[in-house]
Amino acid sequence: MAKVLVVDDDPAIREILRAYLSREGYELLEADDGEAALELAPQADLVVLDLMLPKLDGWAVAERLRELRPELPVLMLTARGEEEERVRGLELGADDYVTKPFSPRELVARVKALLRRVGLKEELRYGDLVIRPHTREVFLHGEPLHLSRLEFDLLLLLARHPGMVFSRDRLLERVWGEDFFGVDRVVDVHVAALRKKLGDDPEHPHYIETVRGVGYRFKET
Repeated sequence: MAKVLVVDDDPAIREILRAYLSREGYELLEADDGEAALELAPQADLVVLDLMLPKLDGWAVAERLRELRPELPVLMLTARGEEEERVRGLELGADDYVTKPFSPRELVARVKALLRRVGLKEELRYGDLVIRPHTREVFLHGEPLHLSRLEFDLLLLLARHPGMVFSRDRLLERVWGEDFFGVDRVVDVHVAALRKKLGDDPEHPHYIETVRGVGYRFKET
């Protein structure tokens, strides 16, 4: 079952979420500050992240998570009515949010929906293409594909959001990270390399489509 990392410095909230999420069969990881969250993040399948944290706040944790694990789904906890927080969180790569005070049942439902949405299971299948997020393996027609770290992260991000168009700038943010300094041409180079390994014809793609003047998207089946 999926491992959910709950990051909140309020022990009462962690206790409540522990009870509700454990009841649903999830394995819980817990952190009460931002630094501990980053230490546990490599083990997690999803992060429930409060914004107000000691040592390293939720904003900084979200930014770091996007650099380290761009595919990791993040559910942010924000203050009620703070639209700016929600918008900023989504811009930083959060996949969803819940406002405090929240219903534990609603949060569990959102965790379930988010895990389904990002395709968290043993493997993602698109015809003869198989992606295994946990082991970072990709198979085509039953044969393993040897992808670089960036190629895998790029493919996984696109494949988890079929039909969604990602601009080159957005792909740079989500895959390369904010610290990347360079031109967006690097995205085209990696997409071309990825297509070659997938045997994808850019004019008639099975997997990665070019949206002219905008960016790329994973073809909906």
